[in-house]
Amino acid sequence: MNKILLQKGFKLMSYFILLCFFGPFVVHQAFQNKTHSLYYPVLIIGLLLLGFAFYFGFKGIRTLVDALLGEKRKKQS
Repeated sequence: MNKILLQKGFKLMSYFILLCFFGPFVVHQAFQNKTHSLYYPVLIIGLLLLGFAFYFGFKGIRTLVDALLGEKRKKQS
């Protein structure tokens, strides 16, 4: 078990958790204010936050699995 990689995985997962709350909140606020002049910029920011949430989620899970199970071994021919 690689402790440094495990800490990095937990850090990425904490970003994922935060973005999972902020992303939908920002998108919801954008949809609540469709007539406001900043509707499209707020919606774009919310969608970017959701995209980053997916990225950090997949990257964090992959890092945690690598830390706990070790990296893949290469075939020796």
